[in-house]
Parts: sequence; structure tokens; C-alpha cells
Amino acid sequence: MRSRWFILATLCLATFAINVDTTIVNVALPSLVRELKASNGQLQWIVDAYNLAFAALVLAAGSLSDRYGRRGALLLGLAIFGLASLAGAAAESPGQLILVRAVMGVGAATIFPATLSILSNVFTNRAARAKAIGIWGATTGIAVALGPITGGWLLERYWWGSIFLAMVPIAAVAAILTAVIVPTSKDPATPRLDWGGLMLSTAGLGTLVYTIIEAPQHGWMSARSLLGFVLAGLLLAALVGWERRTREPMIDVRLFANVRFSAASGSVTFAFFALAGFIFVITQYFQFLKAYGPLETGLRMLPVAGAIAAGSLVGTRLAIRIGTKLVVTTGLIMLGSAFLWISTASTATPYSEIIGQMVILGGGLGLTSAPATESIMDVVPKEKAGVGSAVNDATRELGATLGVAVIGSVFASMYSRTLDANATVASLPVDVQDSARQSVGGAFIAAEHIAVAGDQGVGAQLVHAATSAFFDGFQAGCLVAGGLAFVGAAMVAMVLPRTVRRTADPGRLTEAAVDEAG
Repeated sequence: MRSRWFILATLCLATFAINVDTTIVNVALPSLVRELKASNGQLQWIVDAYNLAFAALVLAAGSLSDRYGRRGALLLGLAIFGLASLAGAAAESPGQLILVRAVMGVGAATIFPATLSILSNVFTNRAARAKAIGIWGATTGIAVALGPITGGWLLERYWWGSIFLAMVPIAAVAAILTAVIVPTSKDPATPRLDWGGLMLSTAGLGTLVYTIIEAPQHGWMSARSLLGFVLAGLLLAALVGWERRTREPMIDVRLFANVRFSAASGSVTFAFFALAGFIFVITQYFQFLKAYGPLETGLRMLPVAGAIAAGSLVGTRLAIRIGTKLVVTTGLIMLGSAFLWISTASTATPYSEIIGQMVILGGGLGLTSAPATESIMDVVPKEKAGVGSAVNDATRELGATLGVAVIGSVFASMYSRTLDANATVASLPVDVQDSARQSVGGAFIAAEHIAVAGDQGVGAQLVHAATSAFFDGFQAGCLVAGGLAFVGAAMVAMVLPRTVRRTADPGRLTEAAVDEAG
């Protein structure tokens, strides 16, 4: 019994490494603007290169771990992640850092499905598995807290590359513990390798995520974006057709016909859309508008982190007692409400009010993500846990990528529109205008240079214009995130069964409500 919890601790450490890296990178975005001269577009790619590689490869990685062994996949992923982190510390330009982040995403795509599939094979009883998934999900909350705090502490003492260097020992310790403690497991049927499924899933998800990332720059309705979405749709449709026809498919697509599986997957997408978009804008809000240092920013993220952890632990228990539908719906309503409240923020908003906003947001995310993940894994046969976990992970990454792309796009377009309409900005030299349009940090740096040159009045006006533009974009992004969270809540309330009876055929699970608590 005790060894199972040691195994869980090791799996959580590996998961922690992936999640803490994301939050560390976000808290470093303002530093990258200052030290690497990264633009808004480059900042999004530094975040999204990781998400692109992860989302494109996660289904293939989950399938391969089922076939060749999950412990080996976990060790391989930790090695890739650790070595890429080491390379990230030596990057000298935004382009190099984007490339390194993509390699780190390859490592994460190998790690993440292995952790959840091993967990599902170690904890076979539903109550124990739900508790374990709650703890596994709470790791996200802990990472949300410790990532910015650790990153802030490092950034205030060392150069920005230290945030990547710090990931190396974490990955190394997780790899050693995995080799010593974690048992291996794989699909006992050992089906032949589904090359068609591997290639189509990688191409389809990769094209979809890439198009989402690039759409803000080229326009969501531009010919390039529409072509990308059409191509992604055709590739994913081809994947479904291939998997339905092949004798030994990588993933049983009949699972998506089960509303418990598909609605839970959609819930995870909505939740991580909200989280990624929130982190992308709140770190800039704290550091540029509230003038907090990197460490102060990290410490002030503690409420949302603690709420995610608490919500994850409580949510899985409540899902067993009162049903997944009610818990997940409540979580998404909390997310939407939090964003409506956050949209009212200004430079004058006291931190005590921000705490309340973050607690509601974090609690909502925990109540949504962990119970939905447990619902997904309860549907999937344990011998196919790697692919089931990969589907859960793909929905996370798709949601996170959409969050950064959509909220980043809305934010950037409103920011630029407001800034362009300002008469003071229009009178500035073209190079100063370009710098101000790239990011609010760029505008503040330009204003500082103007003030140092002796024109403090114009510098102050530029700061005021950039601040107003920032909050126009901030409010619009929050309203979009909140609206989508409410849409997700309505979807879950309408289609997610309370719970289901398992049958021998995963494609024909009974959708009648059953109180499994007795």
C-alpha cells in the first residue's frame, strides 16, 4: 500500500517539472522583453512552441508508451526535457529560445501521458484512483505557486537563463526515482504499430495548433488561417476514418461517441484555456502595471495556486459523492464569474480584491479539471491508459494554446487599436511608435528613454496611453475567457451524465445516471 503512494509522489514530481516550467516562463516574459528584446509575437511563440510540440506528439507518445512500456517512456521524456532545459539556459536570442522550448515540448509530450497511465494502472480501485488523480491534479496548483516564486527569486539574483537551469536537477531526481521505484507496464495485447494513426494524429493536431497560434498575426478569417483550419479538419477526419477501419487502431475512436468521455475532454479544454490566458496577461499586469518585481509577482500568485490544489483534491471526492456533472458545471461557472470580476481590474485595484478573484478562479479550475480527468480515465480500459491519458493531455494543451492565442490576440488587437487612436502616440517618431505597439513593456521603456532625454511630459503621456490601452485589451480578453467558461458550463450541464455503467464495449457505455456512492 505504502509503495503505491511513493510511486504517486514520483509521478507528481515528473508532472511538477512540466507545469512549473510553464509558470516560470510566464513570469520571465517581462525579463525577456527587456533582455532579449522579444516582441509580443515572440513572447507568444516562446510559450506556444512548447504547446505546439506537446499537442502534436502527445497522442503518438501515449500510444508508443502503451506498446513499449510506460516507465521507459517516462525516463526518455525526462532525459529530453532535462537536456533541453540545459540548452535553454544558454540561448542567446528569442529564436533560439523558441527552438529549445519546442524540444522541451517533445519531452513533455512523452512524460505527461506516461504519468497518468502509470497512475491508472497502479490505482485500480475507483475511490483510490480518484484520490490519486486529485493529488496529481493538485500538483498543477503547487507548480502555479512555486514556479513564479522560484522564477522570481532566480530572476532577482541571476540572469533569465537560470529559470531553465533550475529544471535540470528536478528532471534528474525524477528520472532516478522513476528508475528505482516506478514499475513498468504496457498493453499486454501488444498490437502492431499503427503508423497511419501516429502520422495522421501528429500532422492533424500539429496543423491545428500551429494555425491557432499564427491566426492572430494573419487574421482569423484570412485565407491562410482558413486553409490551415480546413487542412487540420481533413487530417483529423482522415484519422477518424483510418482508426475506424484499421484492425488494431492506436485509439478506439468510439470513445468519443460516449458523452462522458467527450464532454469531460471538452471541460478540460475550457479550463486550461482560462488558466493559460489568465497567466499570460496577469504576469504582465503585476509587473508592468502594479510594478511588482518577479519574486513579488510569484508570491502574489499563491492564492490561485492554493485554490487549484484545494479544488482538485475536493473535486474528485465530490464527484464520487454527488456526481461529476454538478461538480464540473459548478467549477466552470466559478471560472466564468472570476473572469467577469477580473475584467474590472485597474491600477487602483487593491491586492486584497485580487486575492478574492484568484481564489474563485483557482477553485473553479480545480473543480473542473481533476474530476473531468478522473471521468476520462474511468472510461478508458487500463491497458489503453496511455492513449486515454494522451487524449486528456491533448485537450489540456489545445485549451492552453487556444487561451494564449485567442486571449493574446484579443488583447493585442485592442491594445494596438487604443494606442493608435491616441494623438500623443501618433505624434511620436515611427520607431518609438513601433516599440510601443509591440508590448506595454516596450511602451514603458520608450517612455523612460523620452523622459531621460528631457521630455518628461511626453513620456508620462505615453505611459498613460499604454496603460489605458493595456486595460482595454485586458478587459476584452477576460470577457472572452469568461464567456467561453459559461458556454462550457452550459454544455456540461446539458450533455455530461452524472455517471455511467461500464460495459465490455467502450463504445457502448450506458449513459444512465447511477449513484455509485450507494
